[in-house]
Amino acid sequence: MILVENLTKLYGTRIAVDNVSFEIKKGEVVGFLGPNGAGKSTTMRMLTGFLSPTAGRVQIGDHDMAEAPLEAKQLLGYLPETPPLYHEMTVRDYLDFVGQLKGLNAQARKQRIDFVLEKCFLTDRTRQLIGTLSKGYKQRVGIAQALVHNPPLLILDEPTSGLDPQQIIQIRALIKELAVDHTIILSTHILPEVQTTCSRVLIINGGKLVAEGSAEQLEAQLQGSMRIAMSVRAPEAALLARLSEFPQLRDVSLKADAGTGLVQAELSVPPGVDPREQLSQMVVSAGWGLVEIKNVNLSLEEIFLKVTTQEAPAVAASKEASHV
Repeated sequence: MILVENLTKLYGTRIAVDNVSFEIKKGEVVGFLGPNGAGKSTTMRMLTGFLSPTAGRVQIGDHDMAEAPLEAKQLLGYLPETPPLYHEMTVRDYLDFVGQLKGLNAQARKQRIDFVLEKCFLTDRTRQLIGTLSKGYKQRVGIAQALVHNPPLLILDEPTSGLDPQQIIQIRALIKELAVDHTIILSTHILPEVQTTCSRVLIINGGKLVAEGSAEQLEAQLQGSMRIAMSVRAPEAALLARLSEFPQLRDVSLKADAGTGLVQAELSVPPGVDPREQLSQMVVSAGWGLVEIKNVNLSLEEIFLKVTTQEAPAVAASKEASHV
């Protein structure tokens, strides 16, 4: 659906985006993340044709953005961080205007406007001037304009900005619904939002793409092992002795609570090794109480911090691994 090759943007001598390449297939919902100043917004503007790259290319569907910009832009809907709204127009008139710009005839415009008004929860605001809307409603109008011509590719920059918690839940549900027959690039600073809606993430830092893959893939690349946490009602020394019988266990640490008699154990194992069943059997056969045993996963926030703060060689290695 979208192919990006060696995308680069210079402002004078400053490199804002540095040789970024990736591909997003039809039907994917991909989170595009990066700290402030990382080159994320510049990249998104080049993807939409708003900015011309210094080098590299963007292909939307079968169309090169530089060679066939109108055809490429017909395939995408774009919600910038600040939606492009005309405050003196009503919601419906504005969406009708956008539909005309996108080449929809009168019948198609009415059908699509009715559809996006309902999907974006705007049916009770159709005749209201945009300038009198709250920030949350303006954001929903911005999403509606990106959808009005039913593009196969949606590029959404901070789509839940300014929304209240209930509206955020509604928009997340809408994004999941749209993912059935749309390809979506979602940029946001709310990382749990990405974790709940996206199948894959791209992380940019210092103008470079530093990580790419699912949260699970990135975690495996960064940790190099699986972490396991256990809560066992057992004598601490005896538990440590039994755990030492498992040669695949690494970095075993125990913390006992004298009040409850529970021992909290944390350990790691090599990738592809899952000893939880054997550990459970060991605890039960020893006559101890197994309260809990589980994998301990890195959150997307932890992954984000690791790949945007570690040294450049380690970041590069993480990116290389993501293509394996």
